[in-house]
Amino acid sequence: MSDKLNAAAKDAEGKIQSAVGSLTGDTENKVKGEAKQVQAKVMEADAEMKDEVKKAAKKLEDAAN
Repeated sequence: MSDKLNAAAKDAEGKIQSAVGSLTGDTENKVKGEAKQVQAKVMEADAEMKDEVKKAAKKLEDAAN
């Protein structure tokens, strides 16, 4: 669950940084914020994949017993 929380925090951080960049006209901050949002999506996908692998392993273990 921690991976999903980290992804959500990274996404929020990116949204704030991007918004600040937009408001101040700071293109670098805006782009860095957008990049953090993309990173958060990758982190979320990774967390989801880990969860699915754990579920599949549990099903295999249960089927073997």
